[in-house]
Amino acid sequence: MRSEKAAGQPQGSEPPAFQDLPEHYGCGPIRFRGSHDGLYERHLLFDNVVAPEDADSRERYEAIARSVRDVLSQRWQLTEQTYRRENPKRIYYLSMEFLIGRSLSNNILNLRLDPLARRLFDQEHLDETAILAEEPDAGLGNGGLGRLAACFLDSMATMQLPAMGYGLRYEYGIFKQTIVDGWQREQPDNWLRRPDPWEIARPEDAVEIDLGCSFEVRGGNLRVAVGMPSRLLGMPYDRPIVGYGGRTINTLRLWAAATPQTFDFQAFSAGEFVSALAQRLTAETVTRVLYPDDSTSMGQGLRFVQEYFLVACSLADLIRRFRATNSDWQLLSDKVAIQLNDTHPSLAVAELMRILLDEAELAWDEAWDITRRCLAYTNHTLLPEALEKWPLRWFELMLPRQLEIILEIDRRLRDEILARFPGDQGRVERASLIERGGERLVRMANLAIVGSHSTNGVAEIHSRLLRETTVRDLAEIFPGRFNNKTNGVTPRRWLLLSNPPLARCITEAVGDGWVTDLAELERMKPLVDDSGFVDSVRRAKRMAKLGFAEWLQASAGIVVDPDAIFDSQIKRIHEYKRQLLNALRIATLYNRIRENPNLDIAPRTFFFSGKAAPAYHVAKLIIKFLNNLAGTIDADPVVRGRLKVVFLPDYCVSLAERLIPASDVSNQISTAGYEASGTSNMKFMMNGALTIGTRDGATIEMAEAAGEENFFLFGLTADEVAGSRGWYSPLWHYDNEPETRAVLDLILSGHFCRYDPDVVDALRNILLTSGDVFRHLADLTSYLEADQRLQALYGDPSAWTRKALLNIANSGRFSSDRTIGEYAAEIWNAGPCPPPPERTRPR
Repeated sequence: MRSEKAAGQPQGSEPPAFQDLPEHYGCGPIRFRGSHDGLYERHLLFDNVVAPEDADSRERYEAIARSVRDVLSQRWQLTEQTYRRENPKRIYYLSMEFLIGRSLSNNILNLRLDPLARRLFDQEHLDETAILAEEPDAGLGNGGLGRLAACFLDSMATMQLPAMGYGLRYEYGIFKQTIVDGWQREQPDNWLRRPDPWEIARPEDAVEIDLGCSFEVRGGNLRVAVGMPSRLLGMPYDRPIVGYGGRTINTLRLWAAATPQTFDFQAFSAGEFVSALAQRLTAETVTRVLYPDDSTSMGQGLRFVQEYFLVACSLADLIRRFRATNSDWQLLSDKVAIQLNDTHPSLAVAELMRILLDEAELAWDEAWDITRRCLAYTNHTLLPEALEKWPLRWFELMLPRQLEIILEIDRRLRDEILARFPGDQGRVERASLIERGGERLVRMANLAIVGSHSTNGVAEIHSRLLRETTVRDLAEIFPGRFNNKTNGVTPRRWLLLSNPPLARCITEAVGDGWVTDLAELERMKPLVDDSGFVDSVRRAKRMAKLGFAEWLQASAGIVVDPDAIFDSQIKRIHEYKRQLLNALRIATLYNRIRENPNLDIAPRTFFFSGKAAPAYHVAKLIIKFLNNLAGTIDADPVVRGRLKVVFLPDYCVSLAERLIPASDVSNQISTAGYEASGTSNMKFMMNGALTIGTRDGATIEMAEAAGEENFFLFGLTADEVAGSRGWYSPLWHYDNEPETRAVLDLILSGHFCRYDPDVVDALRNILLTSGDVFRHLADLTSYLEADQRLQALYGDPSAWTRKALLNIANSGRFSSDRTIGEYAAEIWNAGPCPPPPERTRPR
């Protein structure tokens, strides 16, 4: 929440004062302040034992957050009571990531309590920015996968669907990124160091998970003890997911790992102090960090245990909920829809079969039918290395019963394929759940596809390539299971909350219906030539840029010119996302100015942000090169003030909420055929940034919606990339394109890396020696041509704003509400289950 939020508040939705809150909030006459009955002052006094005038920003944040939680608590409880009473089909969304960002401002917005919160800040003379900054971004995700899951939870609650998210409560998130001498350095992100006012521990719902091995300390190292079964304890922590308007409040349940036996007293008494805590340390390690370093076997093994822990805890919990109101196992698929967000929860297939076979004692065919009807799988990648495969020996060691089930599923699958395609042993091996040849591996994507009734991609091109290339054999065997659900993002957080000036312009022009029906933005189309409206939107962009520039200077000491073009690429650092191609474009522009200081070029500031996986050395090299590029440009008086590169460390939701509204240009430049969908592209589009990008992922559909003439598209198509694999050579571009040769010569001369010859050698290898796998040089000239068109358009502010408006007006399809509506109707067969509009206040 920011001070301008009143401007973005939909018309006609001014909430009442706290003392007049309606009964449906279940809170009675409550005030933020004014007496010891006031929530804010009560929390300061009774939670922190501090007087309001003595409280620091963190204590004030906690008091405000707990006050807001008090307001929503009875409605949260009522939502769950309604689900138990009505017994609808419930949706369970399993994901290893939920990149939810900060909760205070989002919950205030969705409860529509903005004016009351502002009144508190004003009356108490509180520094709103400082207090909101006290809430760390929840360390529950890293990139688009987790942010999509967060948007989906928002949409499901807003649409009043009976849904629940399941994830892991990572103690340290992924890592806190710092930049030292241009290099990424990883630090622990201790986001739970202070009490989190949004989470509720539920020890009464803890579950025990069996493993086929245990762990012990030998020679100071933790080792696997074969043949000694052990147990993990899953401790649930619940967080409220507030639907817009506050009518439905769903739950995100996160599991923390513990052990039933936390302390071996006998070992401790014998002086074996480390051994006495071995089981506890091992258990807690399971949920210590998101994405442990997978460059070692131990790191991969920990990831495997994390995935099973998520699945086993979540299925045990949802089965308990089902059995509380249903005695007939045959009703399970009528009452339960389980969505697997990528391959990470694929073990749900084997685990649900184990429950139905061993606990419900159903016959195989009956259990298999129920399992497939309950489960659905979303694929998020076309990269073979991202389709997880786990060693068979790990199953033998830790999950022997689940392995028996997987091998039986595979035997039946192989028989079915041979019956349908006699003699086609190649097809059998490609579709099998087990990869043979060297070390036997379990293919988790194949398990998810075979064990579910639906497999969806997340953009039209992605879904097509998934069927035609990645899992072609399985798509031909089960054609009816494959479908597309193009991703979306929530307009509540990504427009109403993050961009108040623009939200105000839109609401004043077309009303507030767009907040819950983004297709209403189409009503802006007749206004794109209205000079008054165009001017107001241009002013909104100016306000966002000024606000971002002021924040950046205050928080990082970096000065940027708000009159420059803000050109952004913010996403996980990966070769296929091609931050390096963007760097080549910038280096070319730099070289042009050096050769012609009088070149007519608009001032540009290029923003990058994103994390590289700790073991991904090439991605770290790219970060280093971007920072070297920034330093070289800043030090060159000929270019300084005309070009600037800024790498913003520790990318997170809160940073994106500031930068996306301020950006003029969105770079979506992945190698065509590699990006599944993208969601940052949608956020930029609905905030009025123009896209320069390839025909990849959802960018294709965005350009179709707004018109390709309102995008700056370039580069090879996915079919052209695939068709060139046998003959493509980056040397052709080096030999035949003078500007490509010039910029590569400049880079490889060490101009940007005078003290980093290893970086130069690595760039030479990536771009030339190893064949330029991701086609940087193939697309560079086309990228520069599109950039030239972009610069020319920016010189005409009215024409630029008109295209920006057409992008906003046509972004309605890319709401997560639309996506979730399609999931609910076409995959889950589930509908809304709203709690009663009011309830009598408890005596």
